[in-house]
Amino acid sequence: MRKFKGGYILLLVLLAALQVAGQDEKKMVREGNSLYDDGNYQEAEIEYRKALSENQGYAKGKFNLGDAMYAQKNYEEAGKLFGELGETAANDEVESKSWYNLGNTLMEQQKYKESIEAFKKALRLNPDDQDAKYNLEYARKKLKNQQQQQQQNKDQNKDQDKKDQNKDQNKQDQDKNKDQKEQDKQDQQKDKQDQQQNDQQKQQQQPQQISKQDAQKMLEALKNNEKKTLQELQKQKAKAVRAKKSDIDW
Repeated sequence: MRKFKGGYILLLVLLAALQVAGQDEKKMVREGNSLYDDGNYQEAEIEYRKALSENQGYAKGKFNLGDAMYAQKNYEEAGKLFGELGETAANDEVESKSWYNLGNTLMEQQKYKESIEAFKKALRLNPDDQDAKYNLEYARKKLKNQQQQQQQNKDQNKDQDKKDQNKDQNKQDQDKNKDQKEQDKQDQQKDKQDQQQNDQQKQQQQPQQISKQDAQKMLEALKNNEKKTLQELQKQKAKAVRAKKSDIDW
């Protein structure tokens, strides 16, 4: 009997400790709520984290911590908290509100497709949630606008790429034309040089032309030479005759 009694006392002590711990975490959440209502989100966050350090599975503490992070625009952590609650919540109300808050968190990050799925999950649990219905349609509209904008940007980028390609092609054509003109110029210069060389060679090969006056002088010189030559021949002939006569006379 004493053994069972001792065990019974130990059980009462444990229950009392758990009750005190539960009161502490609830107190911390209440203090956090008061700070949150006053707009002191960072201080409220501290109290919520204290509550969760006492009881990590305390859904109310985690839910309110998600709200505090959302208020501080820390959407990544807020979304993580609401997503975890949506998966582990013990009742439909907490789960539905967690999915709803997750949808809002994703909306702030412009993740409209994901937010639509979160709002749908909230409505499956609470089909009469008018806020979830409104936000679902709003998210669908934002997603459509986002997709249209993305398509428009894609088309603009495509047009810009085409313009850049045309610009590059035009530049290449201009450079090619410039190179061709330069080559043509070099070819023309080379042809001109070749023509000059040919003309010089022809001039060297052709006999030099003389003026009429020089031709006349040359003709007179030839006549004079011819006259002198005849005179020389005559003199030689006379000598020969004389010599021949001398030989006969002797």
